[in-house]
Amino acid sequence: MLQRFLISLLKPVILGVTVAVILLVFIPEFRQGSGISFNWLKNQDQIPERLSYYDALSRSAPAVVNIYSVSFDTRNSIFRSRGNERTSLGSGVIMSEDGYLLTCYHVIKDADSIYVALQDSRILEAQMVGFDTHTDLAVLKVTADDLHVIPQVNETGIRVGDVVMAIGNPYNLGQTITQGIVSRTGQNGLANYVDFVQTDAVLNQGNSGGALVDSNGYLVGITNANFQTLDERRRITSVDGINFAVPYELAKRVMDEIISDGRVTRGHLGISGAESTRGAPGIIVTGVAPNGPAHTAGMQVNDILLSVNGVRLESASKTLDMIAETKPGTELVLEVSRNEEVITMTVVVGELSPAPVSIS
Repeated sequence: MLQRFLISLLKPVILGVTVAVILLVFIPEFRQGSGISFNWLKNQDQIPERLSYYDALSRSAPAVVNIYSVSFDTRNSIFRSRGNERTSLGSGVIMSEDGYLLTCYHVIKDADSIYVALQDSRILEAQMVGFDTHTDLAVLKVTADDLHVIPQVNETGIRVGDVVMAIGNPYNLGQTITQGIVSRTGQNGLANYVDFVQTDAVLNQGNSGGALVDSNGYLVGITNANFQTLDERRRITSVDGINFAVPYELAKRVMDEIISDGRVTRGHLGISGAESTRGAPGIIVTGVAPNGPAHTAGMQVNDILLSVNGVRLESASKTLDMIAETKPGTELVLEVSRNEEVITMTVVVGELSPAPVSIS
């Protein structure tokens, strides 16, 4: 009887020790004295962290401002003349702590007064520093403390497929963000002023002059316009998904020149050209402007431009950029191939005249 009693008494003890050993082996928290956690039960109900660009926009959006340009004109009626006030809407980007802003020229063209509304509710009057009609860019200056400058890098390295966001003030609704990707990248040289960054991020009236930023909030372009065409009734209509921005590198160069010199100067020879389809060296001259510098020097269509001041040429766009960045009045020595004969000629670089601005 005693033996059976002891066995029945030890069975629960042995079972308890066995269970305890198993728990210590498979649940380390018991060994550390921290108690057991049931978070693994809760993980099944946790919501996955959402993908967000909030941090990027927190760095960049405060630097994008609303721009209101006011102009006055006098209309003559039969009995009297009366003044008429017009207000244009656009956006701008704070580029430096000392108050320089970039916007589109067509936003402030012919304005008598320009006002800048910051995202912290301050309203400042801006002064025009200068503009460039080829890129449709203008530089403004405001005087204020604690300006939020948009994040910038020397080279954006923007690529087709990169996520971008357009920040602006469409239809004066207040700051609005649209998102898309880069559909096509633009060139960054002074001669390639019409080759903008193309994106499907939506732009509407009031977005012009705003910021196009990447997923980290860095400025990659100044939003300019959407693509427009004529419908069957010959009316101008916008095309969805095709919008443009001036590449940051080009916009920054234009701004720096305007600040330092008051305007942008571009050299030109009055030629157009293209690379050879056969991979031959040099640039084939496809057009020569009458009475232009190249025409005066004796250049002809179908000439092959081999070198400029001894620099061998391979890319038409880089050649035009090199010329555009040459100070007007500079003499260049050109090496040209014509009918398999190499000719040397000297040309004086001219200055590219301003282009008429197109209003979108």
